[in-house]
Amino acid sequence: MADVAGILLAAGAGRRMGRPKALMRSADAAPWLTAAVRALQDGGCSPVVVVLGAAAEEARALLGGLEVQVLEATDWATGMGASLRTGLASLTDWAGSTGRDGPGVEERPIGATAALIHLVDLPDVGPDVVARVVDHAAPDVLARADYGQGAAHPVLIGREHWPGVIASAHGDRGARDYLRGREVLAVDCSGLATGRDVDTPADL
Repeated sequence: MADVAGILLAAGAGRRMGRPKALMRSADAAPWLTAAVRALQDGGCSPVVVVLGAAAEEARALLGGLEVQVLEATDWATGMGASLRTGLASLTDWAGSTGRDGPGVEERPIGATAALIHLVDLPDVGPDVVARVVDHAAPDVLARADYGQGAAHPVLIGREHWPGVIASAHGDRGARDYLRGREVLAVDCSGLATGRDVDTPADL
């Protein structure tokens, strides 16, 4: 299997939810943040990079004991694009950090073939979805999960596309502009999850 880095975007303020989604918990009190990290890890992603922003210190505390690299997107308030740029740019710069206050950073580029972009507000997306999308990894690939209702997350971005995505990711559009007009493989994940993002308390 190709080496695939996982990037979890968890920086938003969750204004419609009433609190940052990085701090949300499921009915059994399990944090969405840690569940999403484990979905990436158990689905075959290594390393896993978590990009925080709003309530970063509280969210960081939830990640104790997990083997993740924690970044803060200083411009997170401008939209998802800032978090995506932060996560992708980090993959070519360093590896080995467990957080700002954790062990020292080992300076070396990450040799990942692709990056899988996941969102913290998809609580029913588990490792089976991640593994199915990761299975298509290649340096030139663009792929994303499809739950029977069109393009969704997670999104797989081959290494050759990272510079283009970083350059085009602005506001809340993330990689949308870059993906538009390009061949993007739809990976059938229907039956594994709904892939529905949870934006408001009514969605719970």
